[in-house]
Amino acid sequence: MTLDNWPKHIQKYLFLLKDGFFQFPYLFNTPQIMLESILKLPITRHFPLKSLITFNTPLCKAKMYYKEFEEGFWLLTFYMTLKENIMALSGYDTNKSSEYYLLTFSVFEYQFPLKDGTSLTLLSTCWTISKPGTEISSYFYKEADGKFFSIAMTKSWVKKNFSSKKFKDRKTILNFFNGKRGSYTWLDISEKAHQVGAEISEILERETNSESDNLKLKKKSMKLITEFFDNAFADTRIEDNISLSNLDYLNVSRAERIILQHLHLPFIGIEHIAKEVNTSPTKLKSNFKAVYGFSMLQYHKEKNLVLAMQLVQKSDFTIQEIAVITGHDSAGRFASSYKKRFGKLPSEERFLEV
Repeated sequence: MTLDNWPKHIQKYLFLLKDGFFQFPYLFNTPQIMLESILKLPITRHFPLKSLITFNTPLCKAKMYYKEFEEGFWLLTFYMTLKENIMALSGYDTNKSSEYYLLTFSVFEYQFPLKDGTSLTLLSTCWTISKPGTEISSYFYKEADGKFFSIAMTKSWVKKNFSSKKFKDRKTILNFFNGKRGSYTWLDISEKAHQVGAEISEILERETNSESDNLKLKKKSMKLITEFFDNAFADTRIEDNISLSNLDYLNVSRAERIILQHLHLPFIGIEHIAKEVNTSPTKLKSNFKAVYGFSMLQYHKEKNLVLAMQLVQKSDFTIQEIAVITGHDSAGRFASSYKKRFGKLPSEERFLEV
């Protein structure tokens, strides 16, 4: 695939429905190539003076701010409102080099239905870091609003800026960046990142594109990078630096999608998921943990309990109802798992909230 034949590619694949998701392809050798590939889509409008691209279709509404602070260092910020399920799929121009790493902090708000027919807004947060040449498949669900703060960095920029003493694990970090392709995901590992993201959004929404605002955005972007690496060493994935094939990353992403679609049920089993993605259970099990830092069972449990916590804190469902909603076979076992994860019983959490 190349940027030259990209129009033919998107004519065939843009919003192609597959497995219940409409595909949204883009190229990502560099941020500039990404911008060019997006601007070739028939659904975009460009506002160069604001460094802004907008999308508006019956499937989704979105806008993207782009900022090049210096050579090899960009901020790409996306805001999305989804009307249908979307799968964003990155690709690469085979005639161009690929040298950018991408660190993304994403916050999604999605609607959870309540008993009275209304809905409750819940949060899903994660970090992803991807090395050059790694094809990423990201699944996004309808009736959700998302914000993505993506920092694109070249190897030369990383080498220059990550030697600073503010990165206490700088040698390990540089070894990580020097490794082969890879994509890794962490869940909500930094409370401060939410505030930094809100501050970035506030500056971008002013749309001044002034030198002063761009300097502030640069500092906030560096703060996001620091927040990530200050909190990303709870497991050994950066030290282990495992590289998988792009097909393996696709299968892991599909496995995660299946898990998230069944959070309301007890874990459906590695064998079932492996069969759905057409790979071996042993391989999928190993690859999933390399990417997410959890086994598939642990990931299901973690996402399930985070969902339960938000329902305890924000909804008027009873504890018994929340236990049923999140697929637990008894309120007692639910309470025990909840306390083990969060340090208090769901009933105690609800009392504190009141």
